[in-house]
Amino acid sequence: MTSGRLFLIDGNSLLYRSYYAIQKLANSAGFPTNAIYGFINTLNKIIEEEKPEYLGIVFDTGAPTLRHQAYQEYKAQRRPMPQDLTVQVPVLKKILQARRIPLFEYADYEADDVLATLARKAEARGLLTIIVTTDKDLFQVLGPRVAIWNPAKDIFIVDRSLEPEALTLLKNREIKTVEEFFGVRASQVVEVLALWGDASDNIPGVPGVGEKTAKNLILEFGSLDSLKQNLDRVKNPRIRENLRNNLDRLALSLQLARVEDNLALELDLEAFRPQEPDSETLVELYRELEFTSFIPQYLNKKEQLKKNFQTILDKESFQKLLRDMQQAGEVALDTETTNLYPTRARLVGLSFSLQPGEAFYIPLRHRYPLAPPQLPADYVLSELKPLLENPAVKKIGQNIKYDYIVLKREGLTLRGLQHDTMVLSYLLEPNWGKHNLDKLAAYYLQEAKIPFDSLVGKGKKQLTMDLVPVDRVSEYACQDAHLALSLSRVLWPKVEARKLDRLYLDIELPLIEVLAEMEMAGVRLDLDLLRELGGELDKQLRRLEKQIYELAGQEFNINSPQQLSQVLFYKLNLPASRKTRITRGLSTATEILEELAPLHPLARAVLEYRQLAKVKSTYTDSLVELVNPETGRDHTSYNQTVTATGRLSSSDPNLQNIPARGEMGKKIRQAFIPEDGHLLLSADYSQIEL
Repeated sequence: MTSGRLFLIDGNSLLYRSYYAIQKLANSAGFPTNAIYGFINTLNKIIEEEKPEYLGIVFDTGAPTLRHQAYQEYKAQRRPMPQDLTVQVPVLKKILQARRIPLFEYADYEADDVLATLARKAEARGLLTIIVTTDKDLFQVLGPRVAIWNPAKDIFIVDRSLEPEALTLLKNREIKTVEEFFGVRASQVVEVLALWGDASDNIPGVPGVGEKTAKNLILEFGSLDSLKQNLDRVKNPRIRENLRNNLDRLALSLQLARVEDNLALELDLEAFRPQEPDSETLVELYRELEFTSFIPQYLNKKEQLKKNFQTILDKESFQKLLRDMQQAGEVALDTETTNLYPTRARLVGLSFSLQPGEAFYIPLRHRYPLAPPQLPADYVLSELKPLLENPAVKKIGQNIKYDYIVLKREGLTLRGLQHDTMVLSYLLEPNWGKHNLDKLAAYYLQEAKIPFDSLVGKGKKQLTMDLVPVDRVSEYACQDAHLALSLSRVLWPKVEARKLDRLYLDIELPLIEVLAEMEMAGVRLDLDLLRELGGELDKQLRRLEKQIYELAGQEFNINSPQQLSQVLFYKLNLPASRKTRITRGLSTATEILEELAPLHPLARAVLEYRQLAKVKSTYTDSLVELVNPETGRDHTSYNQTVTATGRLSSSDPNLQNIPARGEMGKKIRQAFIPEDGHLLLSADYSQIEL
């Protein structure tokens, strides 16, 4: 007997789920990547979190199988694979081959039958087999050592017969029995499917029998055989007659729906053992697809540029660095602080790089127990001031607007801005969305950046940078400065080659300082008015809540789509027009509620409730919460590297989304007030569409 777990991935199921779950994802060349990205994300989750002893992926070939011989119309109504999904499949398989994960495709067999057969053979050898799928057909394969992981819901589905030893291998997981998840036992699943039919596979089923009726019949009679022997006891005359007139059709449906688990296949477990990936090929493929977050783990760190990173703790070393920077005439810099918001951040240290692979970190305000003696911050900043404010010494950074604001709050005005690698990257690839240093380092330099979370942690236990040991911050900060310098030398020639240098030098570069000054100035708010508006909204929401409960005839969580769906479609029997793509629950999206509003006042009341709740959380509450207690103002972030069209955006808070219409919108806008003796000017322009 063999111990361990065999993970079998239903390739087609995961492929389609990824395609529909992630929309409008493509690389800068326009090649669609959504299905590949979602598939690899789930695969990574399995490998990293589960660490399976054995792993394999099974795909359908699309070729005719034995079921087509039994029923020529089998799958005849199925739509062809979307073209933007079809083109992704060969690339995905190249990635999986480079990952050295075994792929199984058999021209004569369907993937479900291959999965079932492999699972049964593994079960016979003592392994726990976990099939990764969202396909209900495979519930019939569940057994003493076979489970299903549904990646859409992140739950494990098991049969009541699952052995205790196998159950221990699923500890700390959310587990449901197939009865809890689907309503019947694993052995009854195929009979439910035969009654119900399957439109996607063109399995006919029995006319007039849907999912609910099929399950109720099997639960009442126990099995198809018992049902056929007791047709006179079927209460619904229409269903009874349909069953009586379609016994041959039911037998065919049972044959088509049954998953075969005894194919003539061998289970070579050694072929399922995870192998070392072909890192070079993977990096090349991920670069083409622009999956930069996947690249760092495959980079050969031994081949990366040898680094000379130093921590400056004495005046002699500091003065030498000052002279070297002055002489170099160009320096990349980075600040380490206590906050991601520059208008709230306190400087902890600075790093500088004069050439790739070499950088220096000057700690200033690390304050953990046994922290090493550091140079006085006032001394360091006063000595740096002439250099940092000298426009002749060119400055390079990644998101240098942040450093500008942090240093300005320390009394230094950064002059001589030359390159912001985030802006340079944005000009080259405006559709990327994010231009963070991790992504740029992996894509352009093939270098893995030290993760920020590895220093400070996550969640409630997250530290501020001043509490992290100097040696760890030094390596992190020095790498940031080195990367900024290295990237500038890669990106700037590309910008020049694309003839974007004038756009950068004349518009984008000067704009950095303008935006930094705007952020520091902030926006003055009438907090009393906002709190008053928040109170008004509270009263309106409580009134609507009471009205909704009365219309529904019960109390429920209005913000829960599932609970709202139960009330609208099952209790009130309102018509449902579609299911959500992920949960497959009946949708309660805004457009659905708008369709239902003329049919029942509850839908209109929920729409109004949602609108007011959004206004309260997004505007009256968040605007007050984001006010800086030091200045009494909101200091939004103005982003010049986010939108593909080149326009600015703002975040934390998003001032572009302040409502302009309606009574409440006007009141919220009244909360934005000028400084005494000043006016606010609203300006807009129109242009001819190009």
